[in-house]
Amino acid sequence: MKINVFKILNKTTAEGPGKRFCLWVQGCSRHCSGCHAKATWSHSVNKLMDVEEVFALIKQQKDIEGVTFLGGEPFEQAQALGMLAQKIQETGLSVMTFSGNTYENLKSSKDIHVQNLLKYTDLLADGEFIENEFDLSRPWIGSKNQRYVFLSGRYSPKDVMQYKNKIELRIDKNGAVFVNGMANFKQLKECLAKNHKIPEKNYAC
Repeated sequence: MKINVFKILNKTTAEGPGKRFCLWVQGCSRHCSGCHAKATWSHSVNKLMDVEEVFALIKQQKDIEGVTFLGGEPFEQAQALGMLAQKIQETGLSVMTFSGNTYENLKSSKDIHVQNLLKYTDLLADGEFIENEFDLSRPWIGSKNQRYVFLSGRYSPKDVMQYKNKIELRIDKNGAVFVNGMANFKQLKECLAKNHKIPEKNYAC
C-alpha cells in the first residue's frame, strides 16, 4: 500500500507531544481559506512511499515519543495511514492525526478505513482552519473552532496544554526554506523576505 508523501521530518518537537516523527501527506480537497500549506493541496503524485518503507524509517528513530500525520488531509489516505498507525502503536509509540474534518463526521463515516485510522489514533486535532477565527493560544492548531479529541488514554488536556506554539525553520543548500510548527506564517514570510532577502517562492510551510 502506497502513501503519497509531501514531506517527512525524522524528528520534530513542534508537531505534537514530545519529540515526533512527522509525515505530511500530499493531497487535500478542503482548500481552507488562509491555509499555509497550499503546496499540499494537489493530489498529483509527489513521492509515493510504501507503508513498510515509511515504517522502517520510523523504527530507525530511537528517541521519539510518537508519529504525527498532517497534510494535506490524512483521512483522504486513510487506508494506508490506518495500516501504518496500527504498526506504530504496536511498537508502543503514539499517533497524532490532524484533519480538516470534524470528529463527528469522521466517526459517522461508513468508510472502514476512516474508522481504522481513528481506531489507531491517540490524539486527533480536528476542524477546518477558519481564517477569521485565527488563534494561537493553544499548541499546534490555528483557529478557535479546532479541537483536540482524545481517542485513547495516552494523552489528556493537561498533557497538551503544557506545550507552547513554536516553529522550526530549515534552509537547504539551495536556499529553499521549510517552516513547520504553528505561527502567523504570513507575518513570518514578510519578516524573512524583508530582513533576510528570502523570496516567498522559496518557502514551504
